Amino acid sequence: MVDKKWQENGYPARLEERLPDNVVRCHLSPRNCRIRPGQHGFCMVRANRDGRLVSLNYGRSVHATEETIETEAVFHYEPGARILSMGNIGCMLNCDYCHNWKTSQARYVEDKDVFYYTPQEVIDIAKRHEIDVISWTYNDPVVWHEFVTETAALAKEAGIVNLYKSAFFISERAIEELIPVIDIFSISIKSIDPKYYRKITKGWLEPVLDGTEQVYRAGKHVEVSTLMVTDLSDNEQTAHDIGRFVLDRLGPEVPTHFVRFHPDYKMTNTIRTPVERLEAARRVGLDMGLRHVYLGNVYDTESTDTRCYNCGELQITRYGLNAQILAVTAEGTCAKCGADANIRRVPGGGRRPATVDDLPTTHEFDTATFDWYGDVRALHVQVRNDSSQPQEVYHRRTHQGTRSNPWSVVNLQPGESYRFIAAKSEVDERGVAVAVPPSCTSSLHQVFDRAHFPTTTADSGSLNADVTPLPLFEARG
Repeated sequence: MVDKKWQENGYPARLEERLPDNVVRCHLSPRNCRIRPGQHGFCMVRANRDGRLVSLNYGRSVHATEETIETEAVFHYEPGARILSMGNIGCMLNCDYCHNWKTSQARYVEDKDVFYYTPQEVIDIAKRHEIDVISWTYNDPVVWHEFVTETAALAKEAGIVNLYKSAFFISERAIEELIPVIDIFSISIKSIDPKYYRKITKGWLEPVLDGTEQVYRAGKHVEVSTLMVTDLSDNEQTAHDIGRFVLDRLGPEVPTHFVRFHPDYKMTNTIRTPVERLEAARRVGLDMGLRHVYLGNVYDTESTDTRCYNCGELQITRYGLNAQILAVTAEGTCAKCGADANIRRVPGGGRRPATVDDLPTTHEFDTATFDWYGDVRALHVQVRNDSSQPQEVYHRRTHQGTRSNPWSVVNLQPGESYRFIAAKSEVDERGVAVAVPPSCTSSLHQVFDRAHFPTTTADSGSLNADVTPLPLFEARG
């Protein structure tokens, strides 16, 4: 029996309707769950305690993690920016292929995987590590509504941008509470087929489309993505339907991403999406008149780069989750022709960690290395300072041959645990090296495609590593 201590304390929830006999109705999602005393809603993290609606996941999180904005299928808002990714527990959906099933489905969450943060602690982490964007992500931020809105408001006061990465199965009232505090909406539209939504996601389509249009009409930065599931939705009809929605209800400038699928959760008896099908989907979108169509979870293709829709100038190159700005001005226009590049910039958003050419000679370092293999081309690196003094840890990319990169520096406060992504950034890159002083520890966690939870440590084995990440889902009663 898995302990569920993280569920013990409830936090007053918003969007509550009180009904007779101490029953409550939750208006956070289109489900409008009617919940009796002692029971939970569909998400399993909103409950009725003594006749009041409470959130059971307020401040409960997976480990806060530094990543890049490209991780979130956001290519047109300060490309290459470092973000602080915050994910939680529970979900309004239950997609058969969920990459985050061990946290999105609350029944599988274990106490050992849960971290606790206050809103101010999240802001402090971002400020301490000079990160300008907080991303509400992973399982889905909809079910973290109270914590997200309260923390995002503090972030805005501190000059930090808020990014909301979501399947967006959410009510109109809840969106109205997000609009004042969220700057970027990256919305995953699973399909335009209502039957697909009901069968595969356990939700329904129209609220997702309506909500996407709602934030677009509110003037927010919106990007949409679609997971192209092998032999299910990886076809030109899906691309056409998504393109039609973007053109008819949003606008041609909205970046649209067709994302490569990997087998996971209940859908492992298949293969990764063939890249040629993704390329064909992209051509459909471009031929329809979409200005910016990209592929996700792919390497070694120009279909992740950004070109000016007006003059064709190469504006941004991308490799994996890394981006290099070549020809976009600080105002977000094409550096060659002056056309609007539909790219928003963040003052200071390009800040990078300090680097050194060589490790200090003051003491010995414990160095761990990892080499990329197959489709595993990213790591979460977790480091912890076990001392009572500030410490510095170091990491760098390794390459084939004699070429070496400088070491990036991560400053850790006494007792601080910090997690960051390292994703392959160049064709000839071999892997990653991490160096920590004797008072610190490190662990390396394999990441499959865009970052996800759960992750496994690099020494936990590589079963199905080119197809499906560990741990594998086992059906339970």
